[in-house]
Parts: sequence; structure tokens; C-alpha cells
Amino acid sequence: MTRAAVFDVDGTLADTNHLHVTTWWEAFRQAGHDVPMHAIHRAIGLGAHDLIDHLLGDDRDREQDDAISAAHKTLYGTYFDRLPALRDAGRLLRTLASDGWTVVLATSAGGGELSALRRAIDADDAISATASADDVAAGKPAPEPVRHALELAGAPAGRSVFVGDTVWDMRAGTRAGVTCVGLLCGGIPRADLTEAGAAVIYDDPADLLARLDGSPLGGTG
Repeated sequence: MTRAAVFDVDGTLADTNHLHVTTWWEAFRQAGHDVPMHAIHRAIGLGAHDLIDHLLGDDRDREQDDAISAAHKTLYGTYFDRLPALRDAGRLLRTLASDGWTVVLATSAGGGELSALRRAIDADDAISATASADDVAAGKPAPEPVRHALELAGAPAGRSVFVGDTVWDMRAGTRAGVTCVGLLCGGIPRADLTEAGAAVIYDDPADLLARLDGSPLGGTG
């Protein structure tokens, strides 16, 4: 029976969360909103319009939302040629694929952004499919992105693992019925990831790879 190893990308496989924080902060500033960077950091992992809604609330001019999202996309796009993968991210995915896992990405990124992230990770040979937030009606923390990833993999939730770095990832995975592995490299505290549903936590992809045998992703099957 197929087993799926589902991965978030930003902050999990690529060291990009703080680039998103800075570019969202500037996009909000250009639209006349003073949003603290620490608040933006805690919202990273949500889809663009959910992030704006989370940070600005209902008392706002919603006609600005598309412009704010477009500004963030443009600002972030200036980094596409140098997005940094986290240490051993590609090696982890290739190891899992060789161990019999079907590796699927579950991300809100798409288009040129997703292409740039995949170039940075450099493990396309190990990635079977990508589930984008554009493919589902609701993004994380709703379970739909993870469920869609499982459908692409043809794997049941009970034999699948979701690896992410935010509370939104952990909540989405828990609601989808998969085992959740949290990584600290996105900057979210261990206690928050645990409370949101992480079964076990590692520092980053390199730490997970080094301790793979004892993790929920250990062994072949």
C-alpha cells in the first residue's frame, strides 16, 4: 500500500519565511498599513488572502487585498534566483523516495514561485506531485491541501506523514488524519507546534534526516 510523505515548502524545505515576512511587511506599508513583523511571521503559512484577512481583520478596505497580494508577489519575486534551500532538504526527499515513500509537496506557492523553490531544493527526481492551494477551495489550516496531496499520492491518511513548520501546517495535517512532524527551522516555537498537533519535532531537514530511522518516516515498507 502506498505511503505518502507530504511536505510543506516555505520554512520547511526552503529558508524563506523571513523573506516572506519582509516582503509582506513592505506590501502592507505601501498600502498604508503598519503591521508588525512578528505578527506577519506568525501568519506565514496561510494563503495570501487568508493572511491578509488574518492580519487586517474585517475593518478594512477589501478592495486593497488584490493590490497588497500582488505587491508581495512582486517584491518576493526579486529573490527567485537565490532562494536558499535548507540544509539536506533535497537529500531528505531523495532518501525518502528511495525508501519507498511517495513524496508530495503541499504548498500555497505556484507558478514561478514554485518553480524557483523546486530549483532551490533540487530534488525533482524525488517529487511525485505537488498540491497547491489553488487546487482546493480552502487553504491551510483547513485539511483540504493535505487531503488533496494524499489523493495525488494514492495513499491513505493512516500510512502518511505531513512535515511542516507552522501551526497552520500542524492543524491541517491533524484535521486530515495524518501523523504530523514539526520542524523548528521556520521560527515557530516548539510548544506552539506541539499544541497544534505535532507528534514529534526536529530542528530542520538535516536533523530529521540524521534521525530518520527513529522518526515516523523511518524504515521501508
